[in-house]
Amino acid sequence: MLRKILLGLFILLLITQFFRPNRNEATGKSNKDITTLYAVPDSVQHVFDKACNDCHSNTTRYPWYTNIQPIGWWIAHHINEGKRHLNFSEYATYPLKRQVHKMRQIADEIDDDDMPMDSYLWIHKDAKLSPEEKAVVMNWSKAIYATMPDSLKKKKKEQH
Repeated sequence: MLRKILLGLFILLLITQFFRPNRNEATGKSNKDITTLYAVPDSVQHVFDKACNDCHSNTTRYPWYTNIQPIGWWIAHHINEGKRHLNFSEYATYPLKRQVHKMRQIADEIDDDDMPMDSYLWIHKDAKLSPEEKAVVMNWSKAIYATMPDSLKKKKKEQH
């Protein structure tokens, strides 16, 4: 009985290998990329490439294990969720109010150590940001945010 169950599970696992999620691999920067609106210095781009773009752009670097299902499905879901929240490759298509919100959120998420996510860092140890890298991105994000229309900025609640 156990042998039949294990054989059935193996066959099921084998069949799942033929159902792969779409890859998130654009070629080159799109005309909707954040760089079409704002200058992104090399130091900031380096951090984006190192720790952000796999989940927050249309250019994911896929490790070998994403070819194994259901791991590939789980990672595809994770990428789609990341892009739903912020996609640097599509940033220029966002309404201005969302652009303003996301620009502030970039600095806040990094400052709060919410990004990159711990689950990403477990496997991508090189994506851990140094204090200097955090400062570079946060300063860039805050400088861009400061140039955005005040009427679209939500006032951050004062902490008492």
